[in-house]
Order: sequence, then C-alpha cells, then structure tokens
Amino acid sequence: MNAAVSDRITLVRHGNDEDWTESVAKEMAGFLQQDIKQHGRARMLLSGGTTPAPVYEMLSEQPLEWARVEVGLADERWLSPQDHDSNAWLVRNSFLKLAEGAHFDPLVRVGRPIAECVHTANLLAEHALPATLVVLGMGNDGHTASLFPGSKDLDRALQSRQAYAALDATGCPVAKDWHLRITLTPQGLAPIRHRLLLLRGKQKLEVLEAALASGDVHTYPILAAINAPGNKLRVHWAP
Repeated sequence: MNAAVSDRITLVRHGNDEDWTESVAKEMAGFLQQDIKQHGRARMLLSGGTTPAPVYEMLSEQPLEWARVEVGLADERWLSPQDHDSNAWLVRNSFLKLAEGAHFDPLVRVGRPIAECVHTANLLAEHALPATLVVLGMGNDGHTASLFPGSKDLDRALQSRQAYAALDATGCPVAKDWHLRITLTPQGLAPIRHRLLLLRGKQKLEVLEAALASGDVHTYPILAAINAPGNKLRVHWAP
C-alpha cells in the first residue's frame, strides 16, 4: 500500500483486493471509533454497488460498539428497501446482518411520496449527529452517488442548498431503468469529515485522472466530492 497526496485528493494504492478490503474496513472502523470515543456516537453514509460489499462485510466484523453507530445512505433508487436492487437491501445484507445493534435509516420510506422521503432525509441531515464518513463509488462516466452527467436534474441537484435532493436521471444511460433517485448533493457532502472513494481497476483510475484534468463538474460529477471543503477526498484504489 502506498499513498500519494495531491492538492486535491489523497490517492492510496493497494496491491490487491485483499489488502484494499482490509485497509478500507480498518480505516473506516478507526474513524467511527474516534467519534464514538469523543461524542458517544458515530454516523456513516454508505453507497450501494458490488464494489464496497466486501468492505462492508469486513467492517461489520470489527470490534466496535455497533449500538452507538447510525447508518444512512449516500443515495438510493426509488425502490422499496426490500427490493434486491436497492442500496438499502445491499447494506442490510452485507453489513447489518453482523453489525448487530447499528441503527439504519433508509432513504425510501414505504408508502410515502418521494418529496416526503427527501424532506425526512434533509431533516435528519440537519438535526442528527454530523456524519463521520461517507463511502462513495464512481462510475466509468464519472458519476458518484446519483449525480449522473447528462441527467435531467443534475444542475438542480448540484445547486441545491439541501443535503439531499430528488433526481430524475433521464438522459443518462448508466442509470438504466432506475431514473428516479434520491441523492446526496454537494451541500450534503460538504460537512462530512471523511470522504472515501473506493475504486478498482485501471479504467476507474483513468476516469478519475480525466475528471481532475477537466474541472467540469457537469461532465464529471465526482468533482462534487473532490471539490467539497474540509479534508481531502481519500481515494482507495486496487488494480
């Protein structure tokens, strides 16, 4: 493992998937433990996808007081939390099964309209313990959370003054059939002390480098996380 620090990100390179998984899980546990010690509680926001699942599984095995940890989501498809394609389902089945006692707040509330779900998420972001960390991924198109380039509502989400926004991803093929989303905004990313971006594969590293060179957040929404104030984005990459 080696780290390269630039003026915008800290890039941590890992030699293999096993080292990547173990190192990220232990780093996350350290951040959470620090807040538990200082504040009595900690809060983290997780993303979906296949990339972070093994990290969540290893994190759940760390000896933390999970009853003192609150868990939320960076974004969600407009699906029931019980749907296997939802991020909530992934988090429940790769993390919460072993992290007994951790409190989970899904973004989608069954039976409630999306505007009410977004309002509830923003109230929680405003009044709950500030998030210790957020785990982000990045697509080959440069999106992160549900901030998709070319999507109908991207500009509105980028300019939102709330932590979360509803987003219609129509216009972005990467969103597939799940166009309606709830996502963290740049405003929501700003106060999070530790922002982690988990990447695997050469292509993802090339996309990240292109984003840094471009400087255009509409083309590469990952820049919303890179440009957020506070601590630098920590990028954990493995081949």
